[in-house]
Amino acid sequence: MSETVPEQGGFPQQVQIDAYGNGGFRFGGMSHHGSLLCLPGRMVRWDVGAASEITRAALQPVFDAAADIDVLMIGLGREIVGLDRELREELRASGVIVEAIATGGAVRTYNILLGEDRAVAAALIAVDDAK
Repeated sequence: MSETVPEQGGFPQQVQIDAYGNGGFRFGGMSHHGSLLCLPGRMVRWDVGAASEITRAALQPVFDAAADIDVLMIGLGREIVGLDRELREELRASGVIVEAIATGGAVRTYNILLGEDRAVAAALIAVDDAK
C-alpha cells in the first residue's frame, strides 16, 4: 500500500480502519502516517500527537459536522487520560456523545458502530505499535 491520504482533501468517504500502529492507519486501500480524523463523508489528517493537544480548535471539524454525528470516538494514544470537561460538555451541547479511550479500543468501537450504520466519527491519535 503505497498510497497515502492526500494532504488537503483527505479520503473522500468514511470507511472502516483495517489496521493501526507504526505511527498511522490503513483503510480504503491506503495508508496514512500520523493521527486521523474520521468524519461523515471523509477522512483527513489530524494534527494532534498527544491527548494534551486536543482542543476546541483541533476538534473544529467535528463541531462543523455535529448535526451528522451522534458518537465521537476519541483515541487518546496508548494512555487513557481525562478529556477537558468543558470541551466534553460543549460537544454534548452540540448533540455529540464522546467516548475517550485508548486508540486501539477507539478504532475497534468505531469500526463496529460504522458497520452498524451509526452516525459515528473518530479522532484518533496515532500509536507506534498495536497490542
